[in-house]
Amino acid sequence: MPISLGELATRFGCELIGDPDTEVSGVASLLNAGPQSLTFLASKAYKEQLPSTKAAAVILRPDDAADSPVAAILADDPYACYARMAAVVCPPPSFAPGVHPSAVVEATASVTESAHLAPNVVVGERSTIGENVYLGPGTVIGPDCHIGDDCRFIANVTLARAVAIGKRGIFHPGVVLGSDGFGNAMTPDGWVKVPQVGGVVIGNDVEIGSNTCVDCGAIGDTVIEDGVRLDNLCMIAHNVRVGAHTAMASMVAIAGSTTIGKRCMFAGMGGAVGHITICDDVVVAAQSYVSKDVTVPGVYLASFPAEPAREWAKQVGRFRRIEALQNRVKKLEKK
Repeated sequence: MPISLGELATRFGCELIGDPDTEVSGVASLLNAGPQSLTFLASKAYKEQLPSTKAAAVILRPDDAADSPVAAILADDPYACYARMAAVVCPPPSFAPGVHPSAVVEATASVTESAHLAPNVVVGERSTIGENVYLGPGTVIGPDCHIGDDCRFIANVTLARAVAIGKRGIFHPGVVLGSDGFGNAMTPDGWVKVPQVGGVVIGNDVEIGSNTCVDCGAIGDTVIEDGVRLDNLCMIAHNVRVGAHTAMASMVAIAGSTTIGKRCMFAGMGGAVGHITICDDVVVAAQSYVSKDVTVPGVYLASFPAEPAREWAKQVGRFRRIEALQNRVKKLEKK
């Protein structure tokens, strides 16, 4: 929606260099921005694009203000400032309260009058839906679930059973919460399924990306604390605990009964084995997995980047000769 630069700067406590009456009605990149667009410069890699931008205003650091050909909004962290302002300029779609005729709500469920239930939504027995909740098309809320105020389920989200969600959560298409964990006991006659009787507890302000799964606890609950961000295609196994404001990029997998601290970051295809503890403020690099407890904050990396096939084949050959080399060294040391 249109809003003046002066109002944006005042609302977020920023210094504005330029006409406060100029309005913006959308957001765009530096290269693609037009005369009503708000954009930002957060990385030096894009600074060469600044002189040619046609934006109404650029959010940038004070040191870059002199190079801006248009109005400048000064912020120490331009990306975070852009995120807040963009949410005002481009608010999420509004919806009218109500229950679509095709929705199914069990008699023992409770749905507030301010909630919106789209076509083909199902709300199971004893489940409760809070104020201003949006349940998008095809969403299934199983029995004994609780959805806090102002949550948004975009479409086709499934809560299997016993899932409790705090306020202001965002859940993208295909998310599955509370399905059975991978619990099986081997016997001489084959696998025996271990009953998964726990639930899932999700805090406030959590966002979970498309086709991500969070399993219920085997005994006790799987817990996702406040402010966690899970990207698309992540896997959180039973009885995992993810600390507040931790973020995981696409295809991260966390095995059962692992505890992850606060403010951790897992890059794409990272992961952790089961039954370990990772302390606060740990960064796990792409394609790296954690195999034991981590007690010291920092960056952890263990992966092989892609190389030309012939070079990789040579390295594999060297790996295979390591044992023979060790034996030769031992013989020499004995002599």
